[in-house]
Amino acid sequence: MSAEHLVPEALRPVNAKRRRFATLRTIIALMLREMSTRYGASPGGYVWAIAEPLGAIVVLTVVFSMVAVAPPLGNSFPLFYATGYLPFTAYLTLSSSTASLIQFSRPLLLYPTVTWVDALFARLLLNTVAELMVGFLLFTSIMLLSETRSTLQFAPILTAMAELVLFALGVGLVNCVISGLYPVWNQVWSIVTRPLFLASGIFFTYESLPSAAQDILWWNPLMHISGIFRSGFYPTYEPQYVSHAYVVGIGLGLTALGVLLLGRFHRDILNA
Repeated sequence: MSAEHLVPEALRPVNAKRRRFATLRTIIALMLREMSTRYGASPGGYVWAIAEPLGAIVVLTVVFSMVAVAPPLGNSFPLFYATGYLPFTAYLTLSSSTASLIQFSRPLLLYPTVTWVDALFARLLLNTVAELMVGFLLFTSIMLLSETRSTLQFAPILTAMAELVLFALGVGLVNCVISGLYPVWNQVWSIVTRPLFLASGIFFTYESLPSAAQDILWWNPLMHISGIFRSGFYPTYEPQYVSHAYVVGIGLGLTALGVLLLGRFHRDILNA
């Protein structure tokens, strides 16, 4: 007879509920810890989360408005660059925070009640909500303060964000394992992916590129995500090159691989 059958049946649901409640409390505690560490460690931490992307958008607007009469889409330079820059920085934030989840939560993961899954959910939820709030505030400000003539379509915007989170999660999980086993990978990945800033549709649309460049950049999932995202702000823009199946497939494949590897090697990384 297994040990499970020795437990009174009436107590089993209660124990399950307690475990779920303990997990929920752990995730909330991890989220509060990260909030105090990331945003409360320096004066104006919360303000900086908005000021940093706002400053970048202002710089892009000033520089490119001096050399171009109009942006590639619409009539608003701030809106065009925001629809490219914010998804890209959201990807960087989510993937890097996922990649560093064990390193960041290492002291707590030594306790048996805290698992890497708890740390993953805490970091992913907190940073996703933070990026959504920053995006909401910035886009609201841009549309109120400038004449964008834009009609929002929320379906492609939410679709782009969902695919972005999935892709960033997969990349972050795989990098978490590789960098945990081989710390030099952080530097290698930083160098290899540096051109993404220029190759993810922040400054241009896919359709404006030469065919040779299109053939190369099509394989960049962020290029698809930026096209989907922008179509939610520009109703007449229809990015025919976008493949949802490709982005979701890459995201699911990387996520499954990352979960499998992290489940196998997370203790080795913790004890390294």
